[in-house]
Amino acid sequence: MAGKALRPGSLSPPTFPSFQALSLLLLLIFSLSATSTCHDYFDALHKSILFFEGQRSGKLPPDQRLRWRRDSALHDGSTVGMDLTGGYYDAGDNIKFGFPMAFTTTLLSWSVIDFGKNMGAEVHNAVEAVKWATDYLLKATVTPDVVYVQVGDAFSDHNCWERPEDMDTLRTVYKIDRAHPGSDVAGETAAALAAASIVFRSRDPAYSRLLLDRAVRVFEFADKYRGAYSTSLRKAVCPFYCDVNGYKDELLWGAAWLHKATRRREYREYIVRNEEVLMGKADDLRSFRVNADGFICSVLPGITHPQVQYSPGGLIFKAGGSNMQHVTSLSFLLLVYSNYLSHANHDVPCGEISPSPALLKHLAKRQVDYILGDNPLGMSYMVGYGSRYPQRIHHRASSLPSVQAHPAHIGCKAGSRYFLSPNPNPNLLVGAVVGGPANVSDSFPDSRPFFQETEPTTYINAPLVGLLAFFSAHP
Repeated sequence: MAGKALRPGSLSPPTFPSFQALSLLLLLIFSLSATSTCHDYFDALHKSILFFEGQRSGKLPPDQRLRWRRDSALHDGSTVGMDLTGGYYDAGDNIKFGFPMAFTTTLLSWSVIDFGKNMGAEVHNAVEAVKWATDYLLKATVTPDVVYVQVGDAFSDHNCWERPEDMDTLRTVYKIDRAHPGSDVAGETAAALAAASIVFRSRDPAYSRLLLDRAVRVFEFADKYRGAYSTSLRKAVCPFYCDVNGYKDELLWGAAWLHKATRRREYREYIVRNEEVLMGKADDLRSFRVNADGFICSVLPGITHPQVQYSPGGLIFKAGGSNMQHVTSLSFLLLVYSNYLSHANHDVPCGEISPSPALLKHLAKRQVDYILGDNPLGMSYMVGYGSRYPQRIHHRASSLPSVQAHPAHIGCKAGSRYFLSPNPNPNLLVGAVVGGPANVSDSFPDSRPFFQETEPTTYINAPLVGLLAFFSAHP
């Protein structure tokens, strides 16, 4: 899933041909500077947050701004005697997957924590987007040693093309517990709750304490009852959001956020004690910096590394579907790390070259500008931004007539004609960033059946919120 793009241990060590690497790095970042567009990053920020309102499940609030969406999935959880309404649909389907929702929440919270000061009036909407997720995650973790990790049968859902408001597919509920562990999704959920507790620390102290207390409990469950949820729930969660790299990185991720939220020594000691999971045994945290430096080096252009490439137009490309998830997550890391380096007065040692924090920011900005339209096709990959953007995104609610326009029920297979239609989607999912080019050629098919390229996801947008906030203040 998207979260794996952030795990330093998932990339092998790079090699550093110094002069060639530096030359290619500089050429990539600056070659298009003469033709780059002056973007309205604040407008893009506004739209990237608005997108989350189009992904809402449950009873919509009176201040819902995307008015073509209506209430949906109001009985989620009822089959197991639980209230599991709310939360987000992860992408263009009508399933609530807990793993990507938790990752989205963590990255959206991180965006607010580090860049909320740059959001202006939009910080309120960003915080509301976090709360829509955490309200659901609190419901999903209300029972000790149980986490409800999915609502909806993905195979049943993907066999239909219907609005969330019309859903009549199976709303099967899936959970992890002591007998069926899921340290990966539980660790990510603990991270999300801990990160969000920081967002609400001064805004709503009581709610913040609730989130943090729950994060502690969920993490204890994740650590005590170890196992991968892909093993416990394979038929339900694979091949959609399998955890292919193991669960130990999510345990460190959860511990890191709990340490940041609590400053308790026990979490720092947990990280040091389990550090060999990712980067070899050490007695302190210094190897984390070394590993983080190596990870940043591995994504720079010109560095020999088979897993990260750059297209002729300058886009980060990593093999697999929905490439923009890698673009936004890696760019977010480049920006965050550059800020940390600036505060520490430190450069990244990449062999014989040492890219500066400013250079990392330029590379992150280059990726954002590509998304917003500085690319060979001259199109924005964010719906509603710029004069040219994807019109036929792979998204059920956006592509089918709204309930207001077509009050009658549209059944499972009746929606197929809208899926196959060459017409643009009738409902504008403003702010949605699609998967983008699926190969290194910078090409893009604006067609619903090409889901890897045209489907938006919450975890593409979550880190982009932080990027846009920063560049709106530092264009």
